Amino acid sequence: MGSGNYVIRVQTLPSQVDASAWDALLQKQSQPSPFMRHAYLAALHSSQSACAATGWAPYFITLERHGALEAACVVYLKNHSYGEYVFDSAWASAYRQHGVPYYPKAVVAVPFTPVPGTRLLARDNAARTALVHALIAWCKQQAVSSLHLLFAAEEDLAACADAGLMLRHTVQFHWTNTFPGYADFDAFLATLAQDKRKKIRQERRKVADAGVTFRQVQGSAITTEDWDFFYRCYERTYLEHGNPPYLTRDFFSRIESTMPENWLLFVAQRNGQSIASSLIAIDAHSTGARGQNGTESTKIAYGRYWGALEPVDCLHFEACYYQPLQWCIANGFQRFEGGAQGEHKMARALLPVRTSSAHWLAHPAFSDAVSHFLEREGAGVAQYLQDLEDRNPFRQTGGAQS
Repeated sequence: MGSGNYVIRVQTLPSQVDASAWDALLQKQSQPSPFMRHAYLAALHSSQSACAATGWAPYFITLERHGALEAACVVYLKNHSYGEYVFDSAWASAYRQHGVPYYPKAVVAVPFTPVPGTRLLARDNAARTALVHALIAWCKQQAVSSLHLLFAAEEDLAACADAGLMLRHTVQFHWTNTFPGYADFDAFLATLAQDKRKKIRQERRKVADAGVTFRQVQGSAITTEDWDFFYRCYERTYLEHGNPPYLTRDFFSRIESTMPENWLLFVAQRNGQSIASSLIAIDAHSTGARGQNGTESTKIAYGRYWGALEPVDCLHFEACYYQPLQWCIANGFQRFEGGAQGEHKMARALLPVRTSSAHWLAHPAFSDAVSHFLEREGAGVAQYLQDLEDRNPFRQTGGAQS
């Protein structure tokens, strides 16, 4: 394919895309994350976690000029809506009621990963705009019902809006290590309203009184035995909810091998036995925004996976929030992202943040109907954000985060 001065290629295997060129382009973006690294996407595919057999058929679209990679993204053809965390079941139902197929659809996202960040890797805005138009043209060629770009960065959304895509907003909850950084966990607690501070201390005390202690292990120090134990916990949690896990054990073996520096594991122990674990993704080299003095660095931790082999009251909160937050404070990490949804996270000082996606529907009548729906939904999300902000967990005099 060709478009203007770009050579457009569509590949179906991660190995067909130059990993070093992909990652170099990723690091030039405003919101890179470990989940968009070539190694992560390749592990999803090679482990059969996200592939055609599981309803995630990948296509890597690249734009080149004079042999250099100028823009790139991965788009998945899907015959279901699982593992996305931006819910469109009502749209699919409306299509079905009118006898119009909604699947297959095209999704630009990281499978099973509701982490905001760059989705359209591009050397500049012109290349990003060309990539959006290439995506739409490819979707028309594939005769898919729609294109959905999920949890995207602001520059991605701007390019999509300019191309006529509709924007949709939702809410996540993120924690910020207020500048210049909390001295310790107690200093962080001191900024909270008294009732929130008391609740957190009570929850932590319940775990400690149950005889539970934690060990943390990071990067290449996480052994294969640690990974095996984590997967037992992770798999158990899914099976207890009646579903097999999205990610295979082989997936975690691959990221253990190719990107160990991006992982932090907390293991809960009692009476000398490991009983639960939580896995956190960490990125100490995020590019972040570019200031007047060049690139700024932002250290971000991402709450990802957890599981337990036996119940302990409040263990989930300790493993998935308090232990990671305590680690972030001790290691100078500026942000902890708690994943999709979960208004209960506000009581743990994770504050509401608007996240956004972009959507293109091929059918004109459905596109018009969804546009009107998104206007109403957007007003509701804005009001919801305002309501949440009115319930800020921080003390009214100082310490509040913005």
